[in-house]
This record gives sequence, structure tokens and C-alpha cells, in this order.
Amino acid sequence: MSKIKQITTPDQEMVERWERETLEPALRRMPERKERFETVSLEEVNRLYTPADLAEIDFARDIGFPGEFPYTRGIHPTGYRGKLWTMRQFAGFSTPEETNARFKYLMSQGQTGLSVAYDLPTLMGYDADSPMAEGEVGKCGVSVSSLADMEILFDGIPLEEVTVSQTINAPAFVLLAMYLVVAEKQGADWRKISGTLQNDILKEYIAQKEWIYPIRPAMKLVIDTFEFCSEHVPRYNPISVSGYHIREAGATALQELAFTLRDGIEYVEWGVRAGLPVDRFAPRISFFFNAHNDFFEEIAKYRAARKIWAHVMRERFGAQDPRSMTLRFHTQTAGVSLTVQQPLNNIVRVAIQALAAVLGGTQSLHTDAYDEALALPTDQAALIALRTQQIIAEETGVANTVDPLGGSYFVEALTKKMEDGAYDYFAKIDEMGGMVEAIEKGFPQREIQESAYQYQKAVERGDQVIVGVNKYVMEEEPMKVDILVIDESVRDRQVARLEQVRARRDGGRVARTLDQLKRAAERGENIMPATLEAVRAYATLGEICDALRDVYGVYEEPAF
Repeated sequence: MSKIKQITTPDQEMVERWERETLEPALRRMPERKERFETVSLEEVNRLYTPADLAEIDFARDIGFPGEFPYTRGIHPTGYRGKLWTMRQFAGFSTPEETNARFKYLMSQGQTGLSVAYDLPTLMGYDADSPMAEGEVGKCGVSVSSLADMEILFDGIPLEEVTVSQTINAPAFVLLAMYLVVAEKQGADWRKISGTLQNDILKEYIAQKEWIYPIRPAMKLVIDTFEFCSEHVPRYNPISVSGYHIREAGATALQELAFTLRDGIEYVEWGVRAGLPVDRFAPRISFFFNAHNDFFEEIAKYRAARKIWAHVMRERFGAQDPRSMTLRFHTQTAGVSLTVQQPLNNIVRVAIQALAAVLGGTQSLHTDAYDEALALPTDQAALIALRTQQIIAEETGVANTVDPLGGSYFVEALTKKMEDGAYDYFAKIDEMGGMVEAIEKGFPQREIQESAYQYQKAVERGDQVIVGVNKYVMEEEPMKVDILVIDESVRDRQVARLEQVRARRDGGRVARTLDQLKRAAERGENIMPATLEAVRAYATLGEICDALRDVYGVYEEPAF
């Protein structure tokens, strides 16, 4: 049996011969379709990649083996051969009863984890009967105003056995408290509960704009959850640092990578500054990335993220625990890429994006439903989205080997380019004093705005093709798509339950717990114990958030 020969780097003479003898005659016969080929992020893509593009890459140092530092090829030695990624479909709409039914339906069809979408009033810390909630109750997620709603949301779902991700940020500490009290009422052991709280307030100021408090007290609330969970809920991830919304706001793949990881660095710095040993809380930090249309760019982004985080945690923070260095992430396919025009095309987009996430080594995945550009998904559309993941897992063979694109000249070169670009952004942000200071200066916001503008101009010029939108357009849609409609009766039902809660609870106990919460905030104490007591007394989400509004004030974004 002959030995495999080492791949050699072509010298300049070899390249010139290929260009002269093979490339130039081919171009004379058939010119290329355009002068410049670009990724979705408008980065130029070379015609050909060879070992010469990997000249600065050392296998042992930069790529390595899966399950070993720097984890470029994955955090698990066997990839998906031992366990598939968690199929965690994002769900939440209308009332807690209806979302509970959707959860149970998806689990009956093979979903392996839950993910809660909350409505806009809940995300902003308002109760369903608030004037600020008018017209939004249950529309973009499930409405939760009190512990009573949370009890119904997870009725019949054993929280000790099912991992649950919660997409909530500014009032994350309140929803965490509600979740833990529901688990407590179920008789669950907090030390056995696993799941994830999004809790990433920095990306709200950067991209999604759903905030309550000024940046610095809001950061303190995040660190309070780190401290509390590390002591009382050790298997729970108190944060999912989210690049998803940064990308949806118009960031490039590189900006998503750089700003997300720099947000993660900021949280670690604040945790260490608060006196938490890095290896006590960093292993429970998780990440959340977007999967956009440019297949190879996305795969390179995920691989670069793992490598960068491993080096940052070891070299910048002195982490000793390998779990602190292993970047674990959830992926969601790109909602911003879905089109109203020819919506069934979105099934194809989602499948390709999901495949990129899997080839990039994601730990869990949500696949968008094809109708999400129109409304919240119907049962049928949600099922197709879940089946997309199952087909990738069971029929394509991509889960049979670890990091199947490792060693690709193109992918490795893109990975290195992503890495270098991210470190350049880190240097700029560090010069400003950190991510909080950069946000206060409007730096990431302006960078994203410019990228979004340039991408839109490329679409309008036709340089970036969107099938069905600026190419292959049809005068009439080929079929009508049924959509899920949330009517205004949801608000009536939620307000009625809220009134019942207020009527039967002990008003004096509620007032005392809210006062204790204010005092804890004023003294700079960890607010989680006081929040838990307020939740147990059935204080509402709005009442708890208002108590801290009185202490911290509210954030108003300056004009940049």
C-alpha cells in the first residue's frame, strides 16, 4: 500500500503555466459572467484557491484535531457521530395555552429542545394591559405577564428533563426567575435544569433596540444572573451572546463574528471585574449565530469563531478549564433572507443555510418556516422546517464525519480571513475602552448601517441576486399561502387572567417584595433573590421592571 504524498504548494511558475495554457484559452472561448464575484458580505472571492493561499496556516497550530485546542474543527472529537445537534425550533405566539400546544406538537414530531419566542410587550418589560402593549399582545411571540402565564406555558413539560432556550434580554432576570419558580413548583432540582437565557443586552443597544435600562446598570443585571446561576443553577447557560440580530440588522458575516465575540469578551471582563473567577462562569457562556445565504462564508465564520474564542479565553483571561475555551453555539437560519415573493423558495434557502450550520459544527439549530416573511408560522410550515433538519441529519451523510470541509483551500483561507478581520475589529474597540464605550460612541451601529446600505445598493444594481425579487420575477404569485393570524381577542384573554392574578394574590406581600427589590438594587446587591421573591408573590413582569425603572431610569438612544 503506497503512502499518501504530501500536498505541495504550487510555485509561481506552475501558476503562470496554468494561466497561460489552460485559463486564458478558456476565457477567450467563454468569458466569465461578471468581472467581480462576491460573497453576501460583498467580499471578493478569488477564481481559484490553492495551497499557496494556506502558506501562513500551520495545521497543528491553526486547524488541529476536533475536541482539542484551538477547536477550529469542532469542540467534540466525534462531531455528530455520537450525538446529533439539538433540533430546537423557535416557537411562541398568542396565549401561553396555544404556545404550550405548539411545543407539545413539535416534540411529538421529533423536536429535541424547546425555544421560547416572547411577544414585544414582554420583551420590553410591559404587562399585557399596559397602554404600551396595545396592538402587540401575542403578535410576535407568546404573552407572559406573570408567573401564572409561565405555569401554563410549561404545563405538562418537565423542566428537569427538557432543555429550554428563552429569547429574552432586557427583562431576562425576571423571566429566569419565573422559569425557576415554575420548576420549583414542579419539584425539579435547580441543579439539574439545563437550558439557555439569551440575556444579551449589548446587542440590543447595537442592533435590535429592545432595551429598558441604561447600559451600565443593564450590564450589572446580566452579571447578577452569571453569579446566581453559577451557584444555584450550574447546568444552565445564563447568556447566549447573540450575533443573530446583529446580522439581521445588516451586518456582514465578519461584523457579526467580530461584534458578537467582542460582546462576549465584554461580559467576561465585567464578570471578572465583579470578582467572579473566570472558570466559574465562562463555561456556561454560549453563543447564537445567523446562517445566511453564502454557504462557505458562513461555515468559515463558525470555524473562526471557535478558534478565536479559544485563544481569547486562554491568552486574554488566563482560563484553565477547557470548557471555558470551547465555544458552543446555537444557529438560526436567516429570517432577513426570507422573501414575501414566491415564499416556497424559502424552503430551499433554509435548507442550504441549515446545511452550512451543520457543516460549521453547530450545537443546536432552528430552521425558519417558509411563511415567516408573511406571519408567524403555521403548524404545517413549522413541521416542514423541522423535517428539513431531520432530512439533513438522517439522509445526507453530512453527520458521518467530523468537519468534512476541513482542509478545503477555500474554506481554510476564508476562515483565516475571518479571524484576521475579527482581531482588527477587536483592536479598534479596545482602543475605545471596550464594547460599552464603543456602543456609547455609536461605532458598531454606524458600521452596521453602512454595510446594510451597501448591500441594499448592490441588490438594487442587481449585483446581489435575490431570486423572485430582482431576478426571475413573476407577475403573479404561483400559489396562495395560508398564514397564521393573531386576533385582538388574545389581549382580552391575557388581561382577564392578569386581573384574576391581581385579585387573588396578597397585595401587601407584593408591595413588600417590590420594595425589597428596589432596596437591593439601590445597595448594589445581586437582585436575583429579591426578584424570585417578587415572582413567588405573583408580582407581574411590568411591576418588577417598573420597580427597577425607578432606581436605574430608562435608556434613550442618542443621535449618532
